[in-house]
Amino acid sequence: MERSPLRWWALAVMVVAVLMDMVDNQIVTVALPTIRHRLGAGEASLQWISAGYALGFGVTLITGGRLGDRYGRKRLFLWGMAGFTAASLVAGLAPGVGVLIAARVAQGVGSGLMVPQVLSFVQAEFDEDERPRAMACYAAAFPLGGLAGPLLGGLLTQADVLGSGWRAIFLVNLPVGVAAAAGALLTLPARPPGPARRVDPGGLVLLTAALFALFYPLVQGRELGWPWWSAALMAAAVPLAALFARQQRAHARRGGEPLIPPELLRCRGLVAGQAVTFAVNTAVGVFFVISLHMQLGLGWSPLRAALTFLPTTLGIVVGNAVALRAAPRAKRPLTVAAIVTLVASLGAMAALIAWRGNALTPWALLAPALGFGLGNGASLNSLMTLSLSEVGPRHAGAASGVVTTTVQLATATGIALFGTVFFSRLDSGFPAATAQTTAVSTGVLAVALALTAALPRARPADDSSVRENGTMTGVSER
Repeated sequence: MERSPLRWWALAVMVVAVLMDMVDNQIVTVALPTIRHRLGAGEASLQWISAGYALGFGVTLITGGRLGDRYGRKRLFLWGMAGFTAASLVAGLAPGVGVLIAARVAQGVGSGLMVPQVLSFVQAEFDEDERPRAMACYAAAFPLGGLAGPLLGGLLTQADVLGSGWRAIFLVNLPVGVAAAAGALLTLPARPPGPARRVDPGGLVLLTAALFALFYPLVQGRELGWPWWSAALMAAAVPLAALFARQQRAHARRGGEPLIPPELLRCRGLVAGQAVTFAVNTAVGVFFVISLHMQLGLGWSPLRAALTFLPTTLGIVVGNAVALRAAPRAKRPLTVAAIVTLVASLGAMAALIAWRGNALTPWALLAPALGFGLGNGASLNSLMTLSLSEVGPRHAGAASGVVTTTVQLATATGIALFGTVFFSRLDSGFPAATAQTTAVSTGVLAVALALTAALPRARPADDSSVRENGTMTGVSER
C-alpha cells in the first residue's frame, strides 16, 4: 500500500483530537466544586459527571475501531468529531445535572468513534522505522491531556470568560473541533472500506451489559446504601464477560467479524499489557479525589489546584521521551521502573497529605508530582508499544479499540472506586480520607507491578506477527 505523503500532517491533526479528548476527560476535575454549587449536584452526580464520559467512551471504543475497519478511518473520525463537538455544545448550555451527565456520556460516545482511528492509522500508514516516533506522539497525548485538563479547567473556571463560568470548559471545544474536522478533511487519506461485513450486534449488547454491570454499582452503590442488587449486578459482570467471550468465538467460527478477534487474545504482549495498563490507569484515577481535597478541604482556588499539577505535566514529557529512546529490549524493565516511581510518588503524596493536613502547600507536593509524571509518561508509552508489538495492520482497528478501551475504562473505574472510598471516609476529615484513598491507589499499583511478570521480555522480531490469516509469527522471550 502506498503511504500517504501527508501522513505526518494527518497524524498531527488526529493527535490534537486525542489531546482534546483527554483534556475533556479530565477538564471537569477542578470545576466540580463550582458545578456542585451552581447546579446542586450530589456526590454520585459528581462521580457521574467525571466517569460518565469515560464510560461512554470505553463502551464505544471497540465498536468504533471495527467500524473504522469497515467504513474507513477518515469517515469514522469525522463522524466522531462531529458528535463530540455537538455534545460539547449541549454540555456547555446544560440547564441541569441530568442534561450535563447525558451530554458527557454523548461526548464519550463521539470520542469512542474518533480515537480508535488514530492508533489504527499509525499501524496502517507508517512503516516499521517511522512507527516508534508516531507511537510516541500518540502515547504522549494521553497523559499530557489528562494532566493539562485540570490546568485548563482551573484557568477557564476562574477566568469566568464572558460570564460563562464553568461552562467555558465545554464551549472551548467548539473551535477546536471545527478546526480538527477541517484538518482531517484536508490531510487524512480516504482509503477504500473493508469487506462488507456487518458489525456484531450480539457482541456489542453483551459487552455493554458486562461493563455496565460492573461500573454502575461502583458509582451509585454507596449513595444508595449498597442495596442487595448492587452486589448482584457486580457479580453478574463475570458470567456476562464469559458469555461475551464465548459468543465472540462462535461468531468468528460462523464466518462473522467479532468485535474482538479471538486471535488477538493469543498475543501475549496485548493481553498482559492490557492487564498492567488497566491497573496503572485505575490508580491514576485518585487525582479525582486529590483535586476535590485541594478545593473542598483546603479551600484552594481552581487555578491554584490546577497549577499544583503542572510539574506532573513536565514529568510526563520527560518520561515519554525516555521511553521513546529506550532500546526495544528495555521496554519491560522500563515499565517496572516506571511503576515503582509511581508507587513511590503516590506514597509520598499520601504521607504528605496526612502529615501536613491543612498546612499542605503546592511546594510540598512538587517532588512527588514530578515523579508521578515521570512514571506515568514512561509506563504508558512502553505499555502501548508492548501491547501492539504483535499486531498487524489487518487487526489494527480492533487492537486500537481494545488498547484505548482499557485506558478509558480504567479511568472510569478509578474515579468510581476512589470516589467511593473517599466519600465513605469523609467522617474522619478531608486529610485523613484523602491520604487513605491515595494509599489504596498505591496498593492498586502494587498489583500492576506484580502483573509485569507476565509481560514479554522483548519485542517480537516481527511487528506484524498476527498475519492476515490470523496466525502468529513473532516469538517473545520469556
